[in-house]
Parts: sequence; structure tokens; C-alpha cells
Amino acid sequence: MPGLGEAGQPKKKLSLTLLLIGLVTLVVLLTSTILLTASYQSKKKSLIETTLNLNLSNAERMSKTVDSLFRSMRSSMVYSADKLSQINEVQPEQVDDYLELMRKSSTYFNSILLVGADGVIRNASPATLGMAGKSIKSPWAVEALRLRLPYLSEPFTTASTGRMIVFMSEPMYDRDKHYLGQLGGTIYLQDSNILSMIFGNDNEIDSSGSYYYIVSADGHLLFHPDKERLNEDISKSEIVQELMKGRSGQREAVNVRGIPMLAGYSSVPANGWGVAVVSPVSKIQDELWGHIRKTLAYTLIPFVIMLLLALVIAHQLAKPFVMLADLMNKVGKEKTELPVLKPHWNREADLLTKAVAIAWSDIQKQTDQLTQEAMTDLLTGLANRRSLDITMNQWIAAQFSFSVIVLDVDKFKFVNDTYGHLAGDEVLKQVAGILKASIRPGDVCCRYGGEEFVVLLPRTKAADAYIVAERIRKTLEASEVPLAMKVTSSQGIAHYPSHGDSLEKLLEQADRAMYSAKGQGRNRTIIADE
Repeated sequence: MPGLGEAGQPKKKLSLTLLLIGLVTLVVLLTSTILLTASYQSKKKSLIETTLNLNLSNAERMSKTVDSLFRSMRSSMVYSADKLSQINEVQPEQVDDYLELMRKSSTYFNSILLVGADGVIRNASPATLGMAGKSIKSPWAVEALRLRLPYLSEPFTTASTGRMIVFMSEPMYDRDKHYLGQLGGTIYLQDSNILSMIFGNDNEIDSSGSYYYIVSADGHLLFHPDKERLNEDISKSEIVQELMKGRSGQREAVNVRGIPMLAGYSSVPANGWGVAVVSPVSKIQDELWGHIRKTLAYTLIPFVIMLLLALVIAHQLAKPFVMLADLMNKVGKEKTELPVLKPHWNREADLLTKAVAIAWSDIQKQTDQLTQEAMTDLLTGLANRRSLDITMNQWIAAQFSFSVIVLDVDKFKFVNDTYGHLAGDEVLKQVAGILKASIRPGDVCCRYGGEEFVVLLPRTKAADAYIVAERIRKTLEASEVPLAMKVTSSQGIAHYPSHGDSLEKLLEQADRAMYSAKGQGRNRTIIADE
């Protein structure tokens, strides 16, 4: 059946208030979700772009610093090589002093060597190295001597000291273009020098997790926050591979340890090195979740206020609909007075309230009319048998004393058979009119069926009822009817509770008395048990 769920149980209905609150909550949640998602994606994109741009900017700035530094170092080396090309014209002590001044004044190099064309070290600074007069053994220095060109080595680790070193040299020629040897300078990447001062001391991971590192042209770490990783080969890194190709840019990438990073990177033209500034993606994610939590915190109070407001509005909006629904549910089930229907601020609710008021009035009129018709005999206009039963049962239940007169028109079948049913109907109407005229206000007169009528006289004894019955009988007998005969009636009387304590017993007693009257010659009134 419609409206039933499993096992015949009625389906639960959703109230309008709950529906409106649910819809508002759903709309707010969906809107908040969409806004949060859009905000999250926008913020994420903005943070990634900002971080990448910032990292690239820092990497380019640092690469320019390294490039400028190495160009200055090369320029210093060229200038000093030109000065020292007159080596044969000055004393060795003067050369030592010049090299010492060169080393200390710029802090470019940790040591400076003057190597003759024969590969013998002529002068060295600092003198504590004790290398003067020795032949060079470093393959990078030998290679520089052989090439007779400006030279810059890849970073390497010395076998004797374990230091990471970069070797830079400049060839020397005399005025006649004869090759005199090399002026070389070494940079100890892990010791105090201008590079370590710029890139080594302050290279730490900041609060956002960002840091930078510098790699050589062959992909080895030269500077890194983790000192244990210096000289580590990270050439397999996507970023380092780009730097080894001399490229600069920005991108999201995974480092050699599998950690997603946002990197800005820039190559150094002067030496082929590369600088990368990186930030872990996880830090961006943490910042995004912080942004979401902050946004939720800011929107929670407005959301609660909006929900409470929706609750109040939904209740006020649903109130007239609920009232009208309950009201219409009572139509036809119980007698209900239409309450005062006040105008509503909602247009639809107000229109519906007015429509229900009109419909209620019409329905009430129709209901009253139908009730009246259901309780009335259509031919005579008297109450019918159903109305009689209801009235008698109510009086008996209230132990309300009354008398019953049962009246039957004599020889009514003869009237119908002789004069027709229309004439019979006119007789019945005339009897009904006489009954109405003969009773008091409060008395009840009914057509019990066919030619039989019943009169109920409240608070009336059988003797007094007899007087009323006789008055009705005589009036009927004396009345003019469109027939060639007189219309008479036989009547029986019974009293409650004297002759019966139920509707059936009472009517039975009155009916027997009426039939007794017929048996005694008709046109008379008899009281039960007399």
C-alpha cells in the first residue's frame, strides 16, 4: 500500500522545518566546500608560484654573486700574472711579499703558487707550506701548466689533507711572448675564504624548510646545510642535471632522497657551477592546512549564526503550513472550529492561509449540509431513523426520562394502491406537517420508515404523552386531504425507563402498543402495558 515501508510499517515523513534546515545546511556546506576547495587550490597555486619565483630569484642572485666573484678572482689573477711576468727582474723575497699581499688583501685564495715553465714551484704563500723548490704533483696543476691557458679545475679532494680544493691559474708570458709558467691560486672550500664567508657560514635550513646548495659542473655538492654531504655526487637529481647543462629555471622536482621540492636554480657562467634554492612541498602543504583551519575558524561563527537564523526562519515559515495541514487533517473526522488565521509575512503562506480559510468555510457548509441530509428524511423534512437512534441513545446514556409515541397511518397501503404513490407521499407530508405543529420546542419528530412516525417527548410521562398523541390523532383525522377518505392513525406510547431501559425495548413496547391500537379498530392511542 502507498505510504507503507517494509513489514507494513508507515514510512516516516520529513517535516517542512527539518527539510528547510537540511536544505540550508546542505547549501551552506556545499558552498563552503566549494569556496574552501577554490581557496585551497588558489592558495596552493599562489604559494607554489610565489615559492618558485622567490627561489629562482634567490638562486639567480646567488649565481650572479658567484659569477661576479670568480670573474673578480680571474681579473685579480690576470693582473698579478702580468705583474709577475717580470719575475727575472725582481728578487725572490719581493715575489714572496707580493704573493703574501695578494693572498691577504683579497681573501680570494687560501694559497698562491708561482710555478715555472719547468714545473718547479718558485714561490708560495703562505711560506709555511714549504713548497718552494718542489715540483708540482697535482694533476690539475700539471694540466694547467701543459695547457698554457687560463685554467679552473673541478673541485677535488686532496689525498694528503682531505680538503676540497678548487684550483685556478693564469699563464705568464714575458714581453717576447715566451712562456714563463703559471700563477695559481687554491680555494679550500671548507676553510675560511671569501666563498665560505658568503655561502658556507649562513647556509642553514630556515623556518620554512628552505635552503640552498651549490654543485660543481660535474654534479658534486660544494655547499650544503648538511656538512656531511659535501662532495656527494647528486648528478642524478633532475635539478642538477639541468644545471649541468647550463640551464636556469624553476620547477617542482623530487630530490635524490625522494622528497618533493620546489626549486629555483641558476647556473654560473664563470665556472660552470650551479646554485639551487629549494623548499619542501610538505611545508607548503602545512601552510595550506593552516590556511584552511584559519578559514574554518573565521567561518564557523557566521555559519552557526546562519544556521540558527535558518532554524528560526524555517520554523516561522513552516508554522502556518503545519497548522493548516493539521487543520485540514481534521476535516471530516471531527467537529472543529476554524481558528483565527492571522496574516503571514510570507506571501505564499499568506495566500495559502486565505485559500484554506475560504475552503474551510465551504467545506464546513457542505459538511453541515451533508450531515443535515444524512439525518433528515428527504420527503417529509423530519429527522430520520438514524437521527432517532442517536437522540434516544444519548438520552438513555444520560438517564434522561422521556416518552415515545409511535404513529402509523391507517390503511396506507390502500391509499397507495388506490390513489397512487404520489398521493401517498402527499399524505405523509401532511402527517409530518401536523406533527411539527403539534410538538414543543425540544421535542423530536422522526419518520421511522414508510408510513410510521416516532415522536420523542423529553421529561414527559406516559399520561402526558397520551394527551399529545391524542391531539395529533384528532388533528390528523380532522385535516383535509385530497382523497375521498379520512386519514387516521394508530399510536402506541412507551416511557423510559418505565417500559424499557434500552432503545430496542422501548421501541418494541411502543410498537406493540401501536399494533394493539390497530387491533382494537385503528384510529386510537394506547399506552404500553395498559
